Amino acid sequence: MSKTDIAQETINAAVWAACDTFRGTVDPSIYKDYVLTMLFLKYISDVWQDHYDGYKAEYGDHPELIKEMLKNERFVLPPKANFYALHEQRHAAGNGERIDKALHAIEEANIGKLRDVFQDISFNANKLGDEQQKNDILRHLLEDFAKPELNLRPSRVGTLDIIGNAYEFLIKNFASSSGKKAGEFYTPPEVSSLMARLMDPKEGDEISDPTCGSGSLLLKVGRLIRDRSGSRKYALFGQEAIGSTWALAKMNMFLHGEDNHRIEWGDTIRNPKLLDSEASLKHFDIVVANPPFSLEKWGHEGADTDKFSRFRRGVPPRTKGDYAFILHMIETMKPRTGRMAVVVPHGVLFRGAAEGKLRKKLIDENLLDIVIGLPEKLFYGTGIPAAILVFRKKKGNDKVLFIDASRDYEDGKNQNYLRETDLQRILDTANARANVDKYAYLASPAEIVENDYNLNIPRYVDTFEEEEEIDLMAVRKERLELKAELARLEEQMTVYLKELGYE
Repeated sequence: MSKTDIAQETINAAVWAACDTFRGTVDPSIYKDYVLTMLFLKYISDVWQDHYDGYKAEYGDHPELIKEMLKNERFVLPPKANFYALHEQRHAAGNGERIDKALHAIEEANIGKLRDVFQDISFNANKLGDEQQKNDILRHLLEDFAKPELNLRPSRVGTLDIIGNAYEFLIKNFASSSGKKAGEFYTPPEVSSLMARLMDPKEGDEISDPTCGSGSLLLKVGRLIRDRSGSRKYALFGQEAIGSTWALAKMNMFLHGEDNHRIEWGDTIRNPKLLDSEASLKHFDIVVANPPFSLEKWGHEGADTDKFSRFRRGVPPRTKGDYAFILHMIETMKPRTGRMAVVVPHGVLFRGAAEGKLRKKLIDENLLDIVIGLPEKLFYGTGIPAAILVFRKKKGNDKVLFIDASRDYEDGKNQNYLRETDLQRILDTANARANVDKYAYLASPAEIVENDYNLNIPRYVDTFEEEEEIDLMAVRKERLELKAELARLEEQMTVYLKELGYE
């Protein structure tokens, strides 16, 4: 079989089947980290072995030369710290400890790229059961990844895309089965695609996601540049508060061939790490995010003394962090090219008090560009409808475009989906910036002021459908006819009952 014959579906099915080892024993929110880490380990082991075999075929009688050439690999694997060595010893006790030692050795050998990536994952943890159960589970996992379908050598599967896509496939499937926790690490691909296309990324752009989760949204923006220009001249930046999710993002970047990235681990509001200097936030051409909705403990206690002046317009409410993330993103846009898209709950559009004052200032500064209402049940872990807000540092005019896209979607059993036609309609409308009956409205500053800076979409986009007038005389006539018919049937029934001897 040539590498062009490998179907994405074959790889996807094989990695998903590997999850059977855990099902019914360990919760998906826990075992996802083990499966995704094993996929990463198997891939870098297959690449190493593939390149080693190639060098050996070419320079077989020069082992020292081969050894030197392998030092230049994208990921260096120390002796016995690879998937094959672990698989070979799978029947012996201590699988968890051996896998952990291998991962730590790989991290040390690639410290510049993989520092701390494996510190939140332990294959030797008690959460996999007692020693015997844990050893059996890990033996089965190693055997699953040793199957021919999961031979991930570049000489077999070709480009990185097929591996990166398999990783994304797993993350998406874990998200759909992880309940409320899903929103912490994954944005649905259709929403990510919409946000990327709204931002219209260009070669040379610096792109940031301050709540990057597993990195899928950042990857979508980068991929759009590659698809359009074939160029990798862009840089991806992210920050993620949850350690295990940050590790997923790092591995996700590498599996998609995105080496030009900087993903930091930490709380973006309390401790932003994407800095130009100790006292200055780094600025970006594009900022995109799907922050946690209405986060209660977002860092209100330190907002008044924020050394980056992110809350100079005002401090968001103590128990709702939506505007904390919006204000952070606003401050990280470049002065001329800066643009951003952020997913928010609808309350952000109309809630009063502190949020109302913040909304007024952002509108008065002419930063808000587009408000897009999305359908319900798009996001994992919540059924509530959300909106996308687009901000720009330099707008072409002072108007705000409202789009009500809440009724255009495909029904799903657990999740609804945006179809390509739905996405394209939103994008075409955003580009045209014109009124569309019952779908979009371009509002002037005066109209927004008249609405007291309330951005609730129905105030601007009238979706009311005229009901057909009812002819009361016709309804009355039909009612009388039905009553007469009912009386006739009652008489007929009485005759039948008498004939049968019931009356």
